[in-house]
Amino acid sequence: MSVFDARYRTAVVDGLEVFYREAGDPTRPTLVLLHGFPSSSHMYRVLIAELADEFHLIAPDHIGFGRSAAPKVDEFTYSFEKLTEITLGLLDRIGVDRFAIYIQDYGAPIGLRIASCHPERVTAVISQSGNAYTDGFTPFWDLLFAHAKDREANEQAVRGQLTVEATRWQYEHGVPADRLDRIGPESWLLDQAGLDRPGNAEIQLQLFWDYQFNLDAYPAFQEYFRTHRPPTLIAWGRNDEIFGAAGANAFARDLPDAEIHLLDAGHFALETHGEEIAALVREFLRRVGEGGDVALAVDADADR
Repeated sequence: MSVFDARYRTAVVDGLEVFYREAGDPTRPTLVLLHGFPSSSHMYRVLIAELADEFHLIAPDHIGFGRSAAPKVDEFTYSFEKLTEITLGLLDRIGVDRFAIYIQDYGAPIGLRIASCHPERVTAVISQSGNAYTDGFTPFWDLLFAHAKDREANEQAVRGQLTVEATRWQYEHGVPADRLDRIGPESWLLDQAGLDRPGNAEIQLQLFWDYQFNLDAYPAFQEYFRTHRPPTLIAWGRNDEIFGAAGANAFARDLPDAEIHLLDAGHFALETHGEEIAALVREFLRRVGEGGDVALAVDADADR
Protein backbone atom coordinates (compact mmCIF):
# COMPACT_ATOMS: atom_id res chain seq x y z
CA MET A 1 0.00 0.00 0.00
CA SER A 2 1.31 3.45 -0.88
CA VAL A 3 1.82 5.88 2.00
CA PHE A 4 -0.55 8.19 0.11
CA ASP A 5 -3.45 5.75 0.37
CA ALA A 6 -5.94 6.90 2.98
CA ARG A 7 -7.73 4.29 5.05
CA TYR A 8 -11.36 4.93 5.96
CA ARG A 9 -12.17 3.56 9.39
CA THR A 10 -14.72 3.62 12.18
CA ALA A 11 -14.22 3.27 15.93
CA VAL A 12 -16.87 3.07 18.63
CA VAL A 13 -16.51 5.73 21.35
CA ASP A 14 -19.07 5.98 24.14
CA GLY A 15 -21.36 3.75 22.09
CA LEU A 16 -21.17 6.00 19.02
CA GLU A 17 -19.51 5.27 15.68
CA VAL A 18 -16.78 7.80 14.90
CA PHE A 19 -15.54 7.83 11.31
CA TYR A 20 -11.94 8.84 10.62
CA ARG A 21 -9.42 8.95 7.80
CA GLU A 22 -5.92 7.67 8.43
CA ALA A 23 -2.83 7.79 6.25
CA GLY A 24 0.93 7.49 6.57
CA ASP A 25 3.23 5.46 8.77
CA PRO A 26 1.98 5.25 12.39
CA THR A 27 5.60 5.27 13.60
CA ARG A 28 6.04 8.80 12.21
CA PRO A 29 4.95 11.98 14.04
CA THR A 30 1.17 12.21 14.11
CA LEU A 31 -0.89 15.18 12.98
CA VAL A 32 -4.56 15.23 14.04
CA LEU A 33 -6.77 17.23 11.66
CA LEU A 34 -9.92 18.73 13.21
CA HIS A 35 -12.49 20.11 10.78
CA GLY A 36 -14.95 22.96 11.11
CA PHE A 37 -18.55 23.77 10.26
CA PRO A 38 -20.23 22.64 8.04
CA SER A 39 -17.55 20.30 6.75
CA SER A 40 -16.01 16.93 7.62
CA SER A 41 -12.67 15.16 7.33
CA HIS A 42 -13.19 15.46 3.56
CA MET A 43 -11.79 19.00 3.77
CA TYR A 44 -8.35 17.51 4.54
CA ARG A 45 -8.15 15.14 1.58
CA VAL A 46 -5.51 17.22 -0.28
CA LEU A 47 -3.42 17.89 2.83
CA ILE A 48 -3.47 14.18 3.69
CA ALA A 49 -2.28 13.24 0.20
CA GLU A 50 0.48 15.86 0.34
CA LEU A 51 1.85 14.93 3.78
CA ALA A 52 1.31 11.17 4.15
CA ASP A 53 4.78 10.37 2.80
CA GLU A 54 6.37 11.91 5.89
CA PHE A 55 3.75 12.07 8.65
CA HIS A 56 1.00 9.98 10.21
CA LEU A 57 -2.38 11.70 9.77
CA ILE A 58 -5.68 11.20 11.57
CA ALA A 59 -8.79 13.15 10.50
CA PRO A 60 -12.05 12.35 12.33
CA ASP A 61 -15.59 13.46 11.57
CA HIS A 62 -17.16 15.10 14.62
CA ILE A 63 -20.39 13.57 15.92
CA GLY A 64 -23.22 15.04 13.82
CA PHE A 65 -20.96 15.55 10.79
CA GLY A 66 -19.74 13.52 7.84
CA ARG A 67 -19.91 9.76 8.29
CA SER A 68 -19.88 9.75 12.09
CA ALA A 69 -22.99 9.00 14.12
CA ALA A 70 -25.59 11.77 14.32
CA PRO A 71 -27.96 10.95 17.18
CA LYS A 72 -30.94 13.23 17.72
CA VAL A 73 -30.51 16.23 19.99
CA ASP A 74 -32.56 14.54 22.73
CA GLU A 75 -30.24 11.50 22.59
CA PHE A 76 -26.84 13.20 22.80
CA THR A 77 -25.45 16.36 24.44
CA TYR A 78 -24.31 18.45 21.50
CA SER A 79 -21.72 20.71 23.09
CA PHE A 80 -18.10 21.49 22.31
CA GLU A 81 -17.13 19.98 25.67
CA LYS A 82 -18.76 16.70 24.63
CA LEU A 83 -17.24 16.75 21.13
CA THR A 84 -13.85 17.19 22.81
CA GLU A 85 -14.49 14.14 25.01
CA ILE A 86 -15.37 12.06 21.96
CA THR A 87 -12.25 13.20 20.09
CA LEU A 88 -10.02 12.31 23.03
CA GLY A 89 -11.82 8.99 23.36
CA LEU A 90 -11.10 8.23 19.71
CA LEU A 91 -7.41 9.05 20.05
CA ASP A 92 -7.16 6.86 23.14
CA ARG A 93 -9.06 4.04 21.44
CA ILE A 94 -6.72 3.96 18.44
CA GLY A 95 -3.57 4.45 20.53
CA VAL A 96 -2.51 7.96 19.52
CA ASP A 97 -0.76 9.39 22.58
CA ARG A 98 1.23 12.36 21.25
CA PHE A 99 0.25 14.44 18.27
CA ALA A 100 0.14 17.81 16.64
CA ILE A 101 -3.29 19.33 16.02
CA TYR A 102 -4.47 21.16 12.91
CA ILE A 103 -7.50 23.22 13.86
CA GLN A 104 -10.01 25.03 11.69
CA ASP A 105 -13.25 26.75 12.72
CA TYR A 106 -15.12 24.32 15.05
CA GLY A 107 -11.92 22.29 15.28
CA ALA A 108 -10.29 25.10 17.26
CA PRO A 109 -12.35 24.98 20.49
CA ILE A 110 -12.09 21.18 20.37
CA GLY A 111 -8.35 21.03 19.71
CA LEU A 112 -7.46 23.81 22.12
CA ARG A 113 -9.47 22.21 24.90
CA ILE A 114 -7.40 19.08 24.36
CA ALA A 115 -4.13 21.04 24.28
CA SER A 116 -4.86 23.19 27.34
CA CYS A 117 -6.03 20.19 29.42
CA HIS A 118 -3.36 17.76 28.16
CA PRO A 119 -0.36 19.91 27.14
CA GLU A 120 1.98 16.93 27.48
CA ARG A 121 0.21 15.23 24.57
CA VAL A 122 0.33 18.13 22.09
CA THR A 123 3.67 19.15 20.56
CA ALA A 124 2.56 21.83 18.08
CA VAL A 125 -0.45 23.84 16.98
CA ILE A 126 -1.41 24.74 13.43
CA SER A 127 -4.39 27.04 13.03
CA GLN A 128 -6.24 27.83 9.87
CA SER A 129 -9.05 30.21 10.78
CA GLY A 130 -9.08 28.54 14.18
CA ASN A 131 -10.02 31.29 16.60
CA ALA A 132 -8.74 31.72 20.17
CA TYR A 133 -9.26 35.49 20.63
CA THR A 134 -12.32 37.71 20.48
CA ASP A 135 -10.37 39.85 17.99
CA GLY A 136 -11.26 37.31 15.31
CA PHE A 137 -15.02 37.75 15.43
CA THR A 138 -16.51 39.62 12.47
CA PRO A 139 -20.06 40.97 11.92
CA PHE A 140 -20.91 37.48 10.64
CA TRP A 141 -21.29 36.51 14.31
CA ASP A 142 -23.79 39.22 15.29
CA LEU A 143 -26.79 37.06 14.44
CA LEU A 144 -25.30 33.94 16.04
CA PHE A 145 -24.61 35.75 19.29
CA ALA A 146 -28.10 37.24 19.22
CA HIS A 147 -29.38 33.67 18.83
CA ALA A 148 -27.31 32.65 21.87
CA LYS A 149 -29.12 35.27 23.95
CA ASP A 150 -32.61 34.63 22.56
CA ARG A 151 -33.01 31.40 20.62
CA GLU A 152 -36.70 31.69 19.87
CA ALA A 153 -36.53 35.21 18.48
CA ASN A 154 -33.57 34.48 16.20
CA GLU A 155 -33.93 30.83 15.23
CA GLN A 156 -35.63 31.40 11.90
CA ALA A 157 -32.94 33.83 10.78
CA VAL A 158 -30.15 31.54 11.96
CA ARG A 159 -31.62 28.67 9.92
CA GLY A 160 -30.51 30.69 6.91
CA GLN A 161 -26.96 29.59 7.73
CA LEU A 162 -27.98 26.03 6.88
CA THR A 163 -29.00 26.68 3.27
CA VAL A 164 -27.05 25.73 0.19
CA GLU A 165 -26.51 29.41 -0.62
CA ALA A 166 -24.88 29.99 2.76
CA THR A 167 -22.72 26.88 2.46
CA ARG A 168 -21.47 27.85 -0.99
CA TRP A 169 -20.72 31.38 0.28
CA GLN A 170 -18.50 29.95 3.03
CA TYR A 171 -16.35 28.32 0.37
CA GLU A 172 -16.28 31.15 -2.18
CA HIS A 173 -16.15 34.40 -0.23
CA GLY A 174 -12.76 36.08 -0.10
CA VAL A 175 -11.32 33.92 -2.88
CA PRO A 176 -9.45 35.81 -5.64
CA ALA A 177 -11.18 35.55 -9.00
CA ASP A 178 -8.30 33.60 -10.51
CA ARG A 179 -8.67 30.90 -7.84
CA LEU A 180 -12.43 30.39 -7.83
CA ASP A 181 -12.15 27.64 -10.43
CA ARG A 182 -10.12 25.57 -7.95
CA ILE A 183 -13.13 25.03 -5.70
CA GLY A 184 -14.78 21.76 -6.66
CA PRO A 185 -18.55 22.05 -6.20
CA GLU A 186 -18.60 18.57 -4.67
CA SER A 187 -17.05 20.11 -1.53
CA TRP A 188 -19.88 22.42 -0.60
CA LEU A 189 -22.51 20.05 -2.05
CA LEU A 190 -21.20 17.25 0.18
CA ASP A 191 -21.40 19.53 3.21
CA GLN A 192 -24.93 20.52 2.26
CA ALA A 193 -25.98 16.89 1.94
CA GLY A 194 -24.96 16.46 5.57
CA LEU A 195 -26.87 19.53 6.69
CA ASP A 196 -29.98 18.38 4.84
CA ARG A 197 -30.23 15.02 6.64
CA PRO A 198 -33.37 14.67 8.76
CA GLY A 199 -32.75 16.07 12.23
CA ASN A 200 -29.39 17.64 11.38
CA ALA A 201 -30.70 21.22 11.42
CA GLU A 202 -31.57 20.79 15.10
CA ILE A 203 -28.06 19.46 15.76
CA GLN A 204 -26.47 22.48 14.14
CA LEU A 205 -28.77 24.93 15.89
CA GLN A 206 -27.77 23.41 19.23
CA LEU A 207 -24.07 23.77 18.40
CA PHE A 208 -24.64 27.35 17.23
CA TRP A 209 -26.16 28.08 20.63
CA ASP A 210 -23.41 26.26 22.54
CA TYR A 211 -20.65 28.15 20.73
CA GLN A 212 -20.99 31.05 23.19
CA PHE A 213 -19.37 28.94 25.91
CA ASN A 214 -16.19 28.56 23.87
CA LEU A 215 -15.45 32.21 24.60
CA ASP A 216 -15.39 31.36 28.31
CA ALA A 217 -12.54 28.97 27.55
CA TYR A 218 -10.41 31.54 25.73
CA PRO A 219 -8.54 32.68 28.87
CA ALA A 220 -7.49 29.07 29.53
CA PHE A 221 -6.36 28.68 25.91
CA GLN A 222 -4.31 31.88 26.15
CA GLU A 223 -2.78 30.83 29.46
CA TYR A 224 -1.82 27.54 27.82
CA PHE A 225 -0.04 29.50 25.06
CA ARG A 226 1.86 31.66 27.56
CA THR A 227 2.80 28.81 29.87
CA HIS A 228 3.66 26.02 27.44
CA ARG A 229 4.70 28.01 24.34
CA PRO A 230 3.75 25.28 21.86
CA PRO A 231 5.36 25.66 18.42
CA THR A 232 2.61 27.38 16.44
CA LEU A 233 1.94 27.95 12.77
CA ILE A 234 -0.90 30.24 11.68
CA ALA A 235 -2.06 29.85 8.05
CA TRP A 236 -5.13 32.07 7.75
CA GLY A 237 -7.15 33.55 4.92
CA ARG A 238 -6.75 37.32 5.19
CA ASN A 239 -10.10 37.74 3.40
CA ASP A 240 -12.01 35.44 5.77
CA GLU A 241 -15.30 37.14 6.70
CA ILE A 242 -16.09 34.59 9.42
CA PHE A 243 -12.88 34.71 11.44
CA GLY A 244 -11.03 37.86 10.46
CA ALA A 245 -7.30 38.35 10.08
CA ALA A 246 -7.17 40.13 13.45
CA GLY A 247 -7.79 36.73 15.02
CA ALA A 248 -4.64 35.40 13.38
CA ASN A 249 -2.46 38.31 14.48
CA ALA A 250 -3.78 38.06 18.03
CA PHE A 251 -1.84 34.83 18.60
CA ALA A 252 1.37 36.88 18.66
CA ARG A 253 0.33 38.47 21.98
CA ASP A 254 0.84 35.21 23.84
CA LEU A 255 3.03 33.39 21.34
CA PRO A 256 5.64 35.90 20.13
CA ASP A 257 7.48 33.15 18.25
CA ALA A 258 4.39 32.03 16.32
CA GLU A 259 4.82 31.83 12.56
CA ILE A 260 1.93 33.77 11.04
CA HIS A 261 0.99 33.66 7.35
CA LEU A 262 -1.96 35.68 6.06
CA LEU A 263 -2.90 34.16 2.73
CA ASP A 264 -4.94 35.69 -0.08
CA ALA A 265 -7.84 33.37 0.66
CA GLY A 266 -11.14 33.05 2.45
CA HIS A 267 -12.44 30.66 5.11
CA PHE A 268 -11.73 27.36 3.32
CA ALA A 269 -8.21 28.13 2.19
CA LEU A 270 -7.26 24.50 1.67
CA GLU A 271 -9.62 24.35 -1.30
CA THR A 272 -7.71 27.03 -3.20
CA HIS A 273 -4.24 26.94 -1.64
CA GLY A 274 -3.78 23.33 -0.60
CA GLU A 275 -0.29 22.90 -2.05
CA GLU A 276 0.95 26.15 -0.50
CA ILE A 277 -0.42 25.27 2.93
CA ALA A 278 0.97 21.76 2.73
CA ALA A 279 4.43 23.20 2.02
CA LEU A 280 4.15 25.52 5.03
CA VAL A 281 3.04 22.67 7.27
CA ARG A 282 5.75 20.29 6.05
CA GLU A 283 8.55 22.81 6.61
CA PHE A 284 7.12 23.79 10.01
CA LEU A 285 6.80 20.21 11.25
CA ARG A 286 10.27 19.34 10.04
CA ARG A 287 11.72 22.35 11.82
CA VAL A 288 9.97 21.87 15.15
CA GLY A 289 10.76 18.18 14.95
CA GLU A 290 14.49 18.76 14.84
CA GLY A 291 14.57 18.89 18.61
CA GLY A 292 13.09 15.41 19.00
CA ASP A 293 9.72 13.65 19.00
CA VAL A 294 6.93 15.99 17.99
CA ALA A 295 3.18 16.19 18.36
CA LEU A 296 1.76 18.87 16.12
CA ALA A 297 -1.33 21.01 16.51
CA VAL A 298 -2.78 22.43 13.33
CA ASP A 299 -5.70 24.73 12.54
CA ALA A 300 -7.06 24.23 9.08
CA ASP A 301 -8.25 26.33 6.17
CA ALA A 302 -5.36 28.69 5.42
CA ASP A 303 -4.55 29.79 1.89
CA ARG A 304 -2.08 31.99 0.12
